[in-house]
Amino acid sequence: MTKLAVSELTTLRWSLDEEVVAYASHGFSGIGLWRPKLEDYDLERTIELLTDHNMRVSSLSWAGGFTGSDGRGYDDAVADGIQAVQTAAAIGAPTLLVMTGGRNNHIHGHAMRSLRDALEAIGREAEQCGVSLALEPMHPGCGEEWSFVHDVRSTLEITNSIDRGNVGLVLDSYHLGLNGISSAEENLRWLAQIVPHIRLVQLGDARQSPMGEQNRCLLGEGIVPLPEILSTLIAAGYDGYFEVEILGEDVEPLAYEDVLAHTRRYLDQGFSCAGI
Repeated sequence: MTKLAVSELTTLRWSLDEEVVAYASHGFSGIGLWRPKLEDYDLERTIELLTDHNMRVSSLSWAGGFTGSDGRGYDDAVADGIQAVQTAAAIGAPTLLVMTGGRNNHIHGHAMRSLRDALEAIGREAEQCGVSLALEPMHPGCGEEWSFVHDVRSTLEITNSIDRGNVGLVLDSYHLGLNGISSAEENLRWLAQIVPHIRLVQLGDARQSPMGEQNRCLLGEGIVPLPEILSTLIAAGYDGYFEVEILGEDVEPLAYEDVLAHTRRYLDQGFSCAGI
C-alpha cells in the first residue's frame, strides 16, 4: 500500500490539530512534522492526537546548521540534532531530515569535515533510537542559506562516507526536477539505482527554477516530471513515504482544503496510471 503524507510546511498557518484532522479526512495516512510547530504541544498530547486519528509520522524536520550559518556553534547544533533524534523516536518518526547549513565563509573542506563529524555523532544516537537520518540536497537557487550540498550525487558521496546504514538522503522532486536534466531517460535510470539510499521522497512541483526563494505550485501544474519520477521509484522498489511539500507565492492565496483536495486527486490518478 502506497504511503502518502503531507508536510506541515504545506499548511503552515494551521495548528497541529487542524492539520491532523484535515489530512486524515483527505485520506493521507502520514504527517511530516516541523519542530517549531511541535514545540507548541507536549509529546504526550501529540502522540494522543496522532493515535486518535490513526495518523503516522512520516518525518521530522529538521536538524543541522553545523557551519554556524544560523548563529549556533557546532557543538550546539550537534546537541540539538541529538535532541531531535530523541524527539523523532518518541513520536514514532522513522526519519529525521538534516540540513547542512550554508557554507558561512568556511572553505569547502572544513564545511565537509564538520558535516561528516556531525552525521557520525548524531548517527550514533539515531542508530540506538531506531531513527534514520536523511540529508537533503537543495537547489542552489533557493538553498544557499540552508545547504552547501545541492545535488544528489554529492549527497550520496557524503552519506556513503558515513559507516552507518541509517544515514541516507531525502529525494525532493522539486529540487531534483529543477536541477537541469541533460537526458531524462538517463536520469530516470540513475534514479532507480539510488532507491536503496532514499529514506524519504518529498513531492513538489514548480513552473520555473527558484530565484532566491522556493516557489512551488500545485502538483502537475509545473515542469517537474512527476509521473516519470513516481513510476520509476515504485518500479525500483521504493516503499517508503511520499510526503507532499507545497509552499511559496503561487500557492499562498489558495485555501489549504483546496490544496489538499487537488493533491489527493492528482496522486490518486498518478499512482493509478503507474499501476499502483
